[in-house]
Amino acid sequence: MRAYREAALDALGDPTRRAIFERLRDGPCAVGELAKELPVSRPAVSQHLKVLKAAGLVTDEAVGTRRVYRLNPQGIDGLRVYFTQFWSTAMSAFQDEVNRQVATKRAADTSEQEKS
Repeated sequence: MRAYREAALDALGDPTRRAIFERLRDGPCAVGELAKELPVSRPAVSQHLKVLKAAGLVTDEAVGTRRVYRLNPQGIDGLRVYFTQFWSTAMSAFQDEVNRQVATKRAADTSEQEKS
């Protein structure tokens, strides 16, 4: 699972792949249609889709002579879980730091009051 997550994050690090990924959010699309909307060639779009597919972020199916790509809900869910865990860990660390600073300030205030 970790390898797929890393592949997904790496895949989305490229602006063109991210644009393709975001376009597919609006619904399934064939390579030719995607290429018309992007400043890269059709073969380049195909290569970007290959990377997104290997990362588990998109799936494809043959429809006549075309390949139609769509977002892969399982791949997206894997990213969602990762970012939820990441955010939870970050927020817990932030809360721990706030609590530490509050305790330090209270101890300093108590010490100052005892001196007075």
